[in-house]
Amino acid sequence: MFPNTKKYIIIEGKEFSCEEFKKESLPVFMQKSVFHLHLFEFLKDWFSDTDTVEVKTSGSTGEPKVMRVSKQKMINSAELTCNFLELKAHDKALLCLPLEYIAGKMVVIRAITAQLDLHLVEPEGNPLTKTTETDFAFAAMIPLQIYNSLINNAIKLEKIKNIIIGGGTVDAILEKKLQPLTNNIYSSYGMTETLSHIALRCINGMKKSSNYVPFNSVKISLKEDSTLVIEAPLVSDNIIYTNDMAEIFPDGSFSITGRKDNIINSGGIKIQPEVVENLLRPLIDFPFAITSLPDEKLGEIVVLVTENQINPSIFSHLPKYCKPRKIIVTDKIPTTETGKIMRQALKNLLFVNNFSCPS
Repeated sequence: MFPNTKKYIIIEGKEFSCEEFKKESLPVFMQKSVFHLHLFEFLKDWFSDTDTVEVKTSGSTGEPKVMRVSKQKMINSAELTCNFLELKAHDKALLCLPLEYIAGKMVVIRAITAQLDLHLVEPEGNPLTKTTETDFAFAAMIPLQIYNSLINNAIKLEKIKNIIIGGGTVDAILEKKLQPLTNNIYSSYGMTETLSHIALRCINGMKKSSNYVPFNSVKISLKEDSTLVIEAPLVSDNIIYTNDMAEIFPDGSFSITGRKDNIINSGGIKIQPEVVENLLRPLIDFPFAITSLPDEKLGEIVVLVTENQINPSIFSHLPKYCKPRKIIVTDKIPTTETGKIMRQALKNLLFVNNFSCPS
């Protein structure tokens, strides 16, 4: 049986004991919305006597998978983050991420573990428009939510003491826009298997860095192919071998350069789609992605998939081997709920629509 030491949760100023979530009927407060219902269902699972809970992977690198993870490991992960951010009891935390995935679940577990006051906002692209609260000590958001909040609710965004951004890349443009803010903003590195992040990168203020800094309990190394290996005993019993291409620096920090399984081999030159996307991002202000198509001569060619027409002249500043040889316009770039490009779904889209290479 799971020794659940924290037997209550604070939701919007009201304390709910674990017994509330062992009943069949919902507390009146939890009947506000479907999102409240999702929270009730998760808390019912959490406060049960089982040692594990069910989580779902995002599906950004393949089909989403369902897995059961240790409750104690989730508590360990929550403690790492709460201690790092110096969160204390009754600090307000904003939950505006879906509860199907680890990121949303871990916001709840941090609230339980550190006795934070959890405030719910239905997950959407601009969550700060849905709350009048302005004194949050913690929030976790995806890049799209941060971008929209900068446009519509910059004052509210800056009043959140600590923000963790996950679920997608914080590109150079968004990072630049965040520089004037005086609160603590971090980009996170992690995955479902690590129960949210195992490293953070401060992206503004005096501690700004281009590298991720792992928690003290985490050890990282590289395989021969430069993919990252993670040893994080507090959150995983197994060594985690990732497909993330990385560089580790003398101070123990690291950077991610792309995914091994995304590499395009064009004429013997290995091209990382994420690198090309970063080069194009300042020039394209609508959704796009870099992928590849098979080619008789080169093996693969670089392909730009966009949701709008584009002038190929913008490629002039790119290295020759990075320049897309084909542009495909589609109605919608496939992404996860958190905004990550679904690379395999993008490949399938090209296949289904029978796009071919230039002659």
